[in-house]
Order: sequence, then structure tokens, then C-alpha cells
Amino acid sequence: MSVAARERQAALLIDAKCRLGEGATWCARTGRFYWTDIEGARLWRYDPDDGRSTFWPMPERLATFALCADPHYLLLGLASHLAFFDLATGETQHIVDVERGLNTRVNDGRCDRQGRFVFGTKDETSPMKTVGGFYRLNHDLTLERLPLPSPAIANSIAFSPDGATMYYCDSPTRTIRTCAYGSDGRISGDRVFVTLTDATGLPDGSTVDRDGGLWNAQWGGARVVRYGADGAETARVTVPTAQPSCVALGGAQLGTLYITSGRDELDAHALGKDTRAGGVFIATPGARGLPEPLFQGTPVRR
Repeated sequence: MSVAARERQAALLIDAKCRLGEGATWCARTGRFYWTDIEGARLWRYDPDDGRSTFWPMPERLATFALCADPHYLLLGLASHLAFFDLATGETQHIVDVERGLNTRVNDGRCDRQGRFVFGTKDETSPMKTVGGFYRLNHDLTLERLPLPSPAIANSIAFSPDGATMYYCDSPTRTIRTCAYGSDGRISGDRVFVTLTDATGLPDGSTVDRDGGLWNAQWGGARVVRYGADGAETARVTVPTAQPSCVALGGAQLGTLYITSGRDELDAHALGKDTRAGGVFIATPGARGLPEPLFQGTPVRR
């Protein structure tokens, strides 16, 4: 069967009009979908049972986040620092600053299979430079820099089902990289996993299905592409907006692909044609996901 025969079409679920939707995350414990509008500084949550969407205003731009082992909290990757977020009170608890003194902000992140939070940063100067980094927040809340190339825009962080392989990218390079990732956190064998061949699009947020396929949202390309463990394209989903940004497999059977998107970088003329930009889209691509790993660190009880 050809890739074209396995192509799917995504449909609009929520017309959220996020400036920069990101951080697609399915919570298997509650059956709810979370995402963030980075530039809108909002954390969003969607409940499929009643179709309602709610949001919390954030103290800074929220780029990424993780579910925690303690269900009362999320781990936030705010622009300048990491923090715990109390879902009941809306209060944040500062953990650690990130790249103080650099004109960068936190960007994409995911938990590894051991429940440690791995994330990268984005340069905010113009033109952008490769001055950011990739980091890991450990269970004891210590922060370490990972021995990976400095990015301009860190993205596509994801882990294989067994946790032994990490994926990541520096979006402007149009390549996704991979490396061996030990249970002790050691990294080795860094190499190019795939290079985008379409004329448009940059690799953005990713998720991995239970068969080891990497689903990657491609910003500016109006698509999500699945790559097998060997880097070969095996399926794609066409998204009816130019800038899909991140993906998660959720729903009752973890078979619904949730796709965030953004309006940033689109002028008035483009937005006039791309009226659903910034929305959340869904598709049923025939894959099944994995429950999102939970961050195992704990906040200080006050």
C-alpha cells in the first residue's frame, strides 16, 4: 500500500484561535486533552465528555508542560523557568530558572519513560542563532544540560516505547535527529533520523505510537507525518491549516490524533484564507498511542 493510500484528513475540533498552540498532551487518568497557547500565555483543557474547553492564564508564556505523578499538579515549562502548577488553586511554585542571561525561552518538552522531564529552548534574537540547549529535570528537581548540539529552535522531543531512543530536532535544519538514551540518562550515537523532503514545512512537535512510529507536526506544511523506526515515511495526515504545531494520541483507545496549530507569522491576507488557524484538529489515523509518562518529582508541600 502506498503512503498516499494511507493519507488521512484532519477535521477541526476546537476553533480556539490560539496565537501559538503547542504542547498537545492527553491525560489518560482523566480522559482530557491539554494544550497551551504560548503567545497567549494560557493553559487550555478540553473535556470530550461535555465538549467544553477551559483555560488558565499563566504568569509567563507557557511553552510546554508535563503531567505529574501527583494528579493535583502539572509541571510547567514557562518562558524563563520551570514551575509546578496547582490545578485546584492556580498557584505556581518556582523550581529553577533556565538559561538566565540569554535571550532564549523554554520551548518543546516531554517526559522520558523514567519520568524525568526533557526539554529544549528557543533563541529569541533576530536572526536566530544556535545558542539554546537541551535539558533534563530529574526526580530530585536538579537540572542538567544534555550533551546534544545547541539548537535555534528545539522541538520534536519524544521517546520510543521502550525509552531507549530519543528523538529531537532543531527546526530550521529541517532534520529530526535520534540518539540512544539509557535508563540512567546517558546519551550516545547521535545521528540524523530523517530529513524533510517536502518543499515546505519545518519539523515541530512529535509523539510516538505504541508500534514505535514517530508522528511529527510540520509547521508551514499543513501536515502530520509518521515515520517508522527506520526513518521511512509510512503515513501522513493532511491538516486544513498551514501551521500544525504539536500532536498527541488520545481518546478512549488512544487512537485519536489531536493536533494543535498557530496563527503566528500569518498576515491578515493569509488569515483571511486560513480561517481555522490556531485551532485544535483531530484525525483517526489507525494508530494507537501510549499513556503519557508522568513526571516523578514532587512539589514542596506548604
